[in-house]
Amino acid sequence: MHHMTIAIDGPAGSGKSTVAQELAERLGLLYLDTGAMYRAVAWLALQRGVSPQDSSSIVQLMRKSPIHLERTEQGNVEIWVGSNNVTRELRTPEVSNAVSAVSAHPDVRSELTTLQRELSSQHPVVMDGRDIGTVVLPHATVKVFLTASLEERAKRRRREFIESGFSSATEQVAAELAKRDEQDSSRTVAPLKPAQDAHRIDSTGKSVDEVVLEIMTIVEQTLSWRQ
Repeated sequence: MHHMTIAIDGPAGSGKSTVAQELAERLGLLYLDTGAMYRAVAWLALQRGVSPQDSSSIVQLMRKSPIHLERTEQGNVEIWVGSNNVTRELRTPEVSNAVSAVSAHPDVRSELTTLQRELSSQHPVVMDGRDIGTVVLPHATVKVFLTASLEERAKRRRREFIESGFSSATEQVAAELAKRDEQDSSRTVAPLKPAQDAHRIDSTGKSVDEVVLEIMTIVEQTLSWRQ
């Protein structure tokens, strides 16, 4: 597993973070949620009153309060912005609505892509996001593009909001997801799209365990082919 890198991409609400985290635990790899890193940047911009559209100011903020990761004794990865542990503050509706605009800036992406590649060179990882297999880790051992129907993704995201203490109608969440899909897929830099050699998995109606087992089968097959 020393050189193992698994890239899981997909739209918001597809279940990739939950699946990636469970997969990493089962395989004994480091889990890296790149979406949370972009959310941390969005959180920082909102906290400092900087517009999500203001690329240069956001990059300046990132350099003054660098984003870094810390692994807990339990093996979980926490997201820090400067001296602030923001792990539990990244799933608010405000951050969700700002993150797509923040992540569209080439300078922001360049800063975080460098950090993500450094981490993957130091540890065998399961990394999830939107451009992992296409940009961040183009030579990943296994690439997966995980999706689900808009209706199911909206229900999942609404459950996340409720669990975090926020309330939102499923229809409103679906509209916001559709808007984010469009923003993520149409941006000029690192748009959301499957890598040509990615395994596509539709998680609609499937449990986390079913999806994880499906990916583990792909990993086993890939390793056997390389031997």
